Amino acid sequence: MLTKEFKVEGMNCQHCVKSVEIELSELNLSETDVQIGSVKVSFEESVVSEDDIVSAISEAGFKVVK
Repeated sequence: MLTKEFKVEGMNCQHCVKSVEIELSELNLSETDVQIGSVKVSFEESVVSEDDIVSAISEAGFKVVK
């Protein structure tokens, strides 16, 4: 299992957090912790890729900062 934290631009309220949580819920993640400006997830690399997570965050309307 891998745990990774992503810095996210554009999140500024709890509605933003909820939007990201909804998109991430569609992935098979073991754990998620969404805060304003960051997303921390635990996942199996054989099931979910980092690109899948970044895409889900983008679908919610936010940008992952590398």
